[in-house]
Amino acid sequence: MWLIGATVVDGTGSDSVSGTAVRIEDERIVSLGGSPPRGAEVVDLTGMALTPGLIDAHVHLGLSSDFIRAGTFDLSAAEQAADMFANCRQTLDAGFTTVRDTGGIDRGLADVVARGKVAGPRILHCGPLLAQTGGHGYLGAAWEDPAAWSTHHLPGLAALSLVADGPDEVRKHAREAFRRGASFLKMCVTGGVVSHYDSLTDTQFSYEEIAAAVSEATARGTYVTVHAHNNRGLRTAIEAGVGCVEHGSEIDEGMAKLMAARGVAHVPTLSVCHALLADATEAGLPAQAAGRVGDVLDGQRDAILAGREAGVLIGSGSDLIGPKQEHRGNELVLRSKIETPLQALVSATRDNARILGIDHEVGTIEPGKIADLVVFAADPLAEPAVFNDPARIPVVLQGGRIVKDHR
Repeated sequence: MWLIGATVVDGTGSDSVSGTAVRIEDERIVSLGGSPPRGAEVVDLTGMALTPGLIDAHVHLGLSSDFIRAGTFDLSAAEQAADMFANCRQTLDAGFTTVRDTGGIDRGLADVVARGKVAGPRILHCGPLLAQTGGHGYLGAAWEDPAAWSTHHLPGLAALSLVADGPDEVRKHAREAFRRGASFLKMCVTGGVVSHYDSLTDTQFSYEEIAAAVSEATARGTYVTVHAHNNRGLRTAIEAGVGCVEHGSEIDEGMAKLMAARGVAHVPTLSVCHALLADATEAGLPAQAAGRVGDVLDGQRDAILAGREAGVLIGSGSDLIGPKQEHRGNELVLRSKIETPLQALVSATRDNARILGIDHEVGTIEPGKIADLVVFAADPLAEPAVFNDPARIPVVLQGGRIVKDHR
C-alpha cells in the first residue's frame, strides 16, 4: 500500500513535509518517498495531513457507563460491556490507535480487542489499580464492608481497584494485577477529584508500601505510575522509585527538576477537568464534583510549563470517565493553547510511546515502525480544532490496515 499526496507530520518534532509518499508492507512502514509502481495499491490523500496514530496515555475504558449506576449494580454486565465496546470503537474512530488504561478494566477487554473481536485501539493496562482503604480509587459505600469491594468487579471485564494496606498486601495485589494481564502498575498516592473519603491534600500509601510495588514492577521489567496531586505524596513516590506521575497538579520548578533528575515522566490530564467543569452529571457524578477541579486545572497548566523548562518527558492523557468519551482529541486542543500544536502532537505520539515503553514500535512515521496512522482533513498544526473532530478524520490505519475510511 502506498499513501500519497498528504502533508506528513512524522511525530518527531520535525517540520511537516508536503507530498511525501509512505509505503506500507504487511503491518509496517517500509519507506518514505518515491513513487508507487504500476499495479500498487494507492491511497490518494491529496489535501490531507498524515500523522502517527494518536496515543492516549490515561484512559478508563472500564468506566464507560454511568459512573454511579454501574457502581451500585444498577447496570447489567451486558450493558456495561456494550458501553465499553462502543467506547473502544469511538476511540479508534477519533484517531487513537493505542491507549494506556490506568484503572478500570480486567484483561478480558484488552484480549478481545487484540484478537479483533471488538474494534478498538491497542490497549496497555494496569488491570485494577492499587488503592488503600478509603483512598482514591476506592468507591465503596460508607456502610459497606471494605472487604466486599471486590464484589463490584466483573471478572474478565471491569475491575477498578484492589485495596491494599501494608507492604505485604501491596506486594500480593501487585502480583495479582500482573496475573490479570497488567503491563505496568498504578497506585493512588494522594487524594483525588473523584473521591468519596479523601481530600486533594491527603497523602496515601507509605514509602514502604510504594517501594513494594516498585520492587514487583522492577521484577517484571516495568514501572509504577502514580495518581498524585500534591507534592508531598509525589515526593514520597519518587523517592520510592516510581517512573511516572498522572495529573501532577502541584508540580513546580523544584519538583520538575527532581523529576527530570530521576527520569520521572508526567502525564497531564486537562480534558477531564474541562468535562467536569462543564457538567459533572454527564459522567454520572454529582454536580458538586466540579468543586475540586479549578485548582487542579490551573496547577496542571503550570506543571506543564515547569516540566518543559526542566526537561521532563511530558505525555498526554484525557482521563475521561462516563458514557461520553468521544472527544479524547480535546486534550490536544487544550495543550495547543498552552504550548504549540506540534508539541501537543509530539506529546500524544512519540513521547507517549516512550512513556509506555513502545517507542521502538509506534509513535512516529519512520521505516520499521508499525503503520498506525491518522489522516486529518485539515492540517492540525494550523487548525488544531481538527484534533477533536472525528468527522474530520476520514482515515485511520492500524497495523497497516485501514480501519476507518470515510473519504
